[in-house]
Amino acid sequence: MDLTTILLIIGGLALFEIIVSVDNAIVNADVLGTMSAKARRWFLIWGLLFAVFIVRGLLPWVIVWVMNPSLGFFGSLTATFSSDPSVIEAIEKSTPILLAGGGVFLIFIFFHWLFLEPKHYGLIGERFFHRQGAWFYAVVSIILCVLVWSAIQISPYMAFSIVVGSSAFFITHGFKQTAEESERELVSGTSHKSDIAKIMYLEVIDTTFSIDGVLGAFAFTLSIPLIILGNGIGALVLRQLTVGNIDRIRRYMFIKNGAMYSILALGIIMLADAFGHHIPHYVSPLITFAIVGYFFLKSHKALKNGQIV
Repeated sequence: MDLTTILLIIGGLALFEIIVSVDNAIVNADVLGTMSAKARRWFLIWGLLFAVFIVRGLLPWVIVWVMNPSLGFFGSLTATFSSDPSVIEAIEKSTPILLAGGGVFLIFIFFHWLFLEPKHYGLIGERFFHRQGAWFYAVVSIILCVLVWSAIQISPYMAFSIVVGSSAFFITHGFKQTAEESERELVSGTSHKSDIAKIMYLEVIDTTFSIDGVLGAFAFTLSIPLIILGNGIGALVLRQLTVGNIDRIRRYMFIKNGAMYSILALGIIMLADAFGHHIPHYVSPLITFAIVGYFFLKSHKALKNGQIV
């Protein structure tokens, strides 16, 4: 990769991390409002280090290591920059397996949003699909069956990865639903949890929400250093938004739509790559910038015309 491509990937990773974590930032801001100033400072400083280095740094590193145990834990960190033929071969063999599972996870996130989650309708057809919410489970089940059948013709490991990706979606979705209920309790003032307990709650929620961004990052690159850098920048920007501008971000009503369509696009790219259709590195960041840019401008126009969330 040349320098331009690397910068494009880092920028795309940072932007993707920001938009898919906006919901997380809103939860953080709401809960932080119930905490003391000292606890808020502690979370914003030390919580950032945990979010960047432990969650968004360690998690993708562990994923690559699990997919390529022969490289060793530290070898997995710089494997994508290696010129060793055996290392290159190991990465190439594991790539379809990793991308297949991650792609399914992202696709399921999009369809859950499209069919079941409340939203501001940004494109034609969203209202129709939202009214057909009962079809979500049928749609994702059919997608899962088709993908597993197609993958098993190539590799049983790839088929299993697709099943793992779907399972990961339902597991994390369950955690997110529980988080929403806990957030309502904390913000309402009926909770008697201490500031330390609230900080621990926010760290767990941050870890759960970060899985979307971490798996989506593999649509941009398999390079762990680039993922850590891009996602880290995104997490830093998000923390700043949490402190000073979250109310303004709430008013951009179609930002969530942009995040979901980006997730759909990246999921399709990951699945296409997994099934042998090589997608150039620059495609994912360019698509992300285009989709987010469109919905940002749409949100800005709505805000200008007096449409407020």
